[in-house]
Amino acid sequence: MLFLLQPAHASSPAAWATHRQEVEAACSRASGLIGARLVSRPIEYDDSVGTTVALISGTHPQAHMTGRAGRSLCLYDRRSRTVKVTPADGWP
Repeated sequence: MLFLLQPAHASSPAAWATHRQEVEAACSRASGLIGARLVSRPIEYDDSVGTTVALISGTHPQAHMTGRAGRSLCLYDRRSRTVKVTPADGWP
């Protein structure tokens, strides 16, 4: 029996840095928070899940929130490069 082995390909540090920038930009936009930024190191699920999770912090834009700080949990789909965001104000 003949097995064809494929070499493993690891991402370079530069590729991970680019990915983190993409996640931060997409999640910051989707959060709707003013001055949104990553406040934790993103969690990288393996390729079978294909999702990166990040916590975003910024300021609520609504007038009735009087500039209160807010947080959002962002799920970034690496395959489609789409995001889902939900409020996470109760998280420490």
